[in-house]
Amino acid sequence: MPVERSKDWGETGALPDDGTVANSDLAVGAAIRRAHNGAPLGSVSAADIAPIGLVGGDLRRTLGGRRGRGELRTPDAARATVDYGVVTIHGDELVFVAHVVCRKAGWRGRAIGVMNAAFLGHWNVAPRAHPGDGKLDVVDSTLSFSDRLKARRRLVAGTHVPHPSITEYRSTNKTIEFGTELDVWVDGSLAGRATEVSVRVVADGVRVVV
Repeated sequence: MPVERSKDWGETGALPDDGTVANSDLAVGAAIRRAHNGAPLGSVSAADIAPIGLVGGDLRRTLGGRRGRGELRTPDAARATVDYGVVTIHGDELVFVAHVVCRKAGWRGRAIGVMNAAFLGHWNVAPRAHPGDGKLDVVDSTLSFSDRLKARRRLVAGTHVPHPSITEYRSTNKTIEFGTELDVWVDGSLAGRATEVSVRVVADGVRVVV
């Protein structure tokens, strides 16, 4: 069930013996894909995917995770069921747990972030994003050179929005057309170039421990 504002979510509890540990967002996505064993992404419930302990990545940072690998096995660790996303590029479906970023080198021109997590490295790209709300936050910008410099300084604190050249919206299923080829980065890894991507959220798709 998607998290609601001002409502508690998650619980305390250790990573179980059958749980795996992931040190990056990409590793979490790989574990989700392995659990599907060739089945369509999103067709396997969270209960059928072994819980994943997070020791790195932007999903972990968004959830406030600070525990090391050994501390995940203690009873005061935090457990929650969170969303993940599926992005389609040239007909291929890829898992993402933190973000899909579509941009040119140097962030010139249009740049789009499809965010399940709030953070992209040190940048708080989508301050209102929550990986348990059942939606993806899209941040779509076309900034001048001077505005890009200003935005970079403000991204750490998440104060780059609102801005007249930055559009924000939330969606559960969306095809985004670029009008030109952009590099598509999935959880920090370059997945290819495309003129459009389709994204969808898998709500309550995976159990994590932080």
